[in-house]
Amino acid sequence: MNLSSFQKPSRYINREINAIYKEAPVKVALAFPDVYEVGMSHLGLKILHKIINEIPFASAERVFSPWLDLEAEMRAKGIPLSSLESNLESKRPLREFDVLGFSLQYELSYTTVLNMLQLGGIPLKTEERKNSSSLCPLVIAGGPCTVNPSPMSPFIDAFLIGDGEEAIRDILDTVYQWKMEGDRKKESVLLALSEIEGMYVPLVHNNPRRRVRGDLELRGVS
Repeated sequence: MNLSSFQKPSRYINREINAIYKEAPVKVALAFPDVYEVGMSHLGLKILHKIINEIPFASAERVFSPWLDLEAEMRAKGIPLSSLESNLESKRPLREFDVLGFSLQYELSYTTVLNMLQLGGIPLKTEERKNSSSLCPLVIAGGPCTVNPSPMSPFIDAFLIGDGEEAIRDILDTVYQWKMEGDRKKESVLLALSEIEGMYVPLVHNNPRRRVRGDLELRGVS
């Protein structure tokens, strides 16, 4: 695809210095439901990207919403939404990741989340994904809007309510164990996730407490 015909093609070319390319058993797509320049201004995305890629069995890639011109081209040619890193390396569409994690920073992004799921070839509703004959990623959401998960509950498999710096390790440990040793049933991993502090799983109807990180010390910073 010739990106020069689209607005701000640097959003999509993936030529950043110090970009990370990693293969691991648990593949995570960190999805920000807005364009590249808005998503990359969010510090939380960068923190989670670093934490996940430091876990030996996990890898993190980034995905952003395309602008209207590229979206129209993708729909016309049947091109699935892929991560930023995948555009040059693995060409991995969203539906082939193990975990798809959305950052819900503001309510106006909800429709963009649904649009990105559709562009990625992923069924919109949790029930549809659970009953799908094809393997779908586990769709998780975090961020300020998860304090009221109800509006997005039909579409998100699990919500992290609270701070994610420590919780992300618990989540990926659970997914890794399920993928390596579990029965591969979506209900099993959702039940296991519901036992993690701060995790709300709509299909399980659990009642979580908000997860708060008590230690805010910046380690390794001089």
